[in-house]
Amino acid sequence: MLCLTTAVAALTLSACSGSRQIAPAEGDMALGAPEGAKVTVVEYASVTCSHCAAWQEEVWPGFKARYVDTNKVRYVFREFPTAPQAVAVAGFLIARCAGERQYFQVIDQVMASQEEWRAGTPPSQSLQRIATSAGLNDQQFRACVSDRDAIAAMDERIKAGLDAGVTGTPTFFVNGVKIADSSLAALSAAIDPLLEG
Repeated sequence: MLCLTTAVAALTLSACSGSRQIAPAEGDMALGAPEGAKVTVVEYASVTCSHCAAWQEEVWPGFKARYVDTNKVRYVFREFPTAPQAVAVAGFLIARCAGERQYFQVIDQVMASQEEWRAGTPPSQSLQRIATSAGLNDQQFRACVSDRDAIAAMDERIKAGLDAGVTGTPTFFVNGVKIADSSLAALSAAIDPLLEG
């Protein structure tokens, strides 16, 4: 089951058709091989999506060790906020304000904090703590999550995801081809032949 965005739920199935080549986009955050790599894996994910958090915890370590740390693939993470969208957007903005070096660490912390939210901790409290651990003071935190330009840029990234046929999270593309199964085995089945070819 995928986490669906409110806007995406209203789309017709025709928006999901086929595979498309996914070019580098403004605001991409990437790890592993450099741009132009033989294989590029794009993940559209949300920090508020429980399925994304599960993938991050269960599949990402093996995927990262096998493909990212070895520079076999370029892994691109694209933000696609899901409900509660205000929390997701704030989490992504904090990650960006923390800077490129801390971006993925903050994303991981926000996803991991979903357990706290289920236990009753307000998301705002978790986000404040994560921002502080990333070096943002209270004033910087408030400025970060209310930055109109950054929010407008995120809106553009969301639109680009919709245009690419993303209907929920997590969604993976390998060299522009959407992969229905996000297990390590399924991703490897799509990646390995491209590495050998």
